[in-house]
Amino acid sequence: MRFIAHVDLHAYVVAIFGAVGSEETESRLIADHLVEANLVGHDSHGVGLIPLYLRFAAEGQAKTNQHATIVRTTGGVSVIDGNRGFGQVIAHETMLHAIDRAAEHGVALTALRNSFHIGRIGHWAEQCARAGFASIHFVNVVGHDPLVAPFGGRDARFATNPVCIALPGEDGVLSILDMATSKIALGKARVAVSAGVEAPEGTLIDAAGEPTTDPSVMFAEPQGALVAMGEHKGSGLAIMAELLAGALGAGTTMQPSNPRPGGPVNGMLSIVIDPEAIGGRSYLAGEGRAFLEYVKAARPVAGADEVLVPGEPELRRRSRRLAEGIPVSDGAWRELTAAAAAVGVAVPAWCD
Repeated sequence: MRFIAHVDLHAYVVAIFGAVGSEETESRLIADHLVEANLVGHDSHGVGLIPLYLRFAAEGQAKTNQHATIVRTTGGVSVIDGNRGFGQVIAHETMLHAIDRAAEHGVALTALRNSFHIGRIGHWAEQCARAGFASIHFVNVVGHDPLVAPFGGRDARFATNPVCIALPGEDGVLSILDMATSKIALGKARVAVSAGVEAPEGTLIDAAGEPTTDPSVMFAEPQGALVAMGEHKGSGLAIMAELLAGALGAGTTMQPSNPRPGGPVNGMLSIVIDPEAIGGRSYLAGEGRAFLEYVKAARPVAGADEVLVPGEPELRRRSRRLAEGIPVSDGAWRELTAAAAAVGVAVPAWCD
């Protein structure tokens, strides 16, 4: 394991995507997103994705220098096509549009379709919260084979289908819930393989549908499956996210008549809300802060030091990693530097 200063890692990522043809703004937005995911502790959605991104770009499944296309807008409702562009650009532009519509109408409903991987969904909810808006996001993943088995099933039928909710506070984000609807994300299985460790019990099944802690089953042929969180409740939430982001969102779902070229393509249905159209931002911030303090004042159970609220673990990890550096396993670093070298970017001098 090595620890890398976030500014150094950011510069390295910018150089890598510049080498494959991304314009300056695109390279920066991708680096902002991936490094921030590492900073808050979501390493599954951080720089370890770069080898995959470069492979999909070479195959034409991810397209450089694309922008969000507004297909239609009626009042506060918009449909946006991502043109298979890098999701760090497409989702950023989509949220800018949604924030503008919500400022005008009080609420905006935005359906994004056909974007290459949009990454950690919390990043987009935080973008809204920093602008003073609450947001709710339902996401599906198509383009590759399903990854998650429904409750009671042995076969994968949908992907990790994240759900994210965030509220603005006085200094940006009041609270944020950002979760995959599987017990772990596919990226966490990938991180476990790179680090040579087992996956947590109860998170995976093998190709026969039997429980396993071997993360490599997700990258074998035939493939295993992730387990939905919360038994029937998490499975049901994943199914509804698929229908909202895919079918209602004017995109596609994982049903087998749709093509699966192999790369992750996202749909996202976002509801962006202006608190000023309801009770006001200052009221939300004050009442929300009081409620969260009340929740945290609950007596912790045995084995727990304190009660945490949504978003708090990420804030603490971010503070620690800003000071100590971002941890990257030796396996993940080898994969990253090899992918960078393949596009002509040398290993940085500071890595020695």
